[in-house]
Amino acid sequence: MPAPAEAELLARWRAGDDDAGREVCERHAELISRIARAYRPRSSSVEDLVQEVFLTMFARSERYGERDGVPFEHWLSRLAVNVCRDRLRHEAREPAVALSEDAERALAWLASGGSEEMDASAAREAAEALLASLPADDRLVLTLLDLEGRSTAEIANLTGWSRALVKVRAFRARRRLRDRATGPGSAAP
Repeated sequence: MPAPAEAELLARWRAGDDDAGREVCERHAELISRIARAYRPRSSSVEDLVQEVFLTMFARSERYGERDGVPFEHWLSRLAVNVCRDRLRHEAREPAVALSEDAERALAWLASGGSEEMDASAAREAAEALLASLPADDRLVLTLLDLEGRSTAEIANLTGWSRALVKVRAFRARRRLRDRATGPGSAAP
């Protein structure tokens, strides 16, 4: 007997079957965790984002309807990306976290062209600070494209942007990142 489709599981969950809801979460926990790790704002844990995505999925479960050729994973991935983008936007309105002295040195090292060796954890903190200093959409497109290695078609599907817009945003985001890493004031994102 084939496993029930997600639409059926969600309908059973709405009717009071908690096991059906648990099964949907278990089936897609790895996917949502990957997305949450990719878009995690500084102030949120991956587990918190995963939980928020699933809560949002259940709150909006009646909006999902099976359509030919559109798997449930696409709807859920797009929902997860939107939840994470909302968190990133919220975080952008909050004051930035102060960098450690090592991260400040790493940013200065980047700005100077970086010829000598540097502490890996300071470099990682500096890179995270640079990414966090970007607008949410820039951070999102760079994380998906350059860190996760997703194609422009996948990113367009996840975000609802056109492929051309994905390419333009990636180009502009890389330029902003480069400017922040090498420009004046790059030591304080």
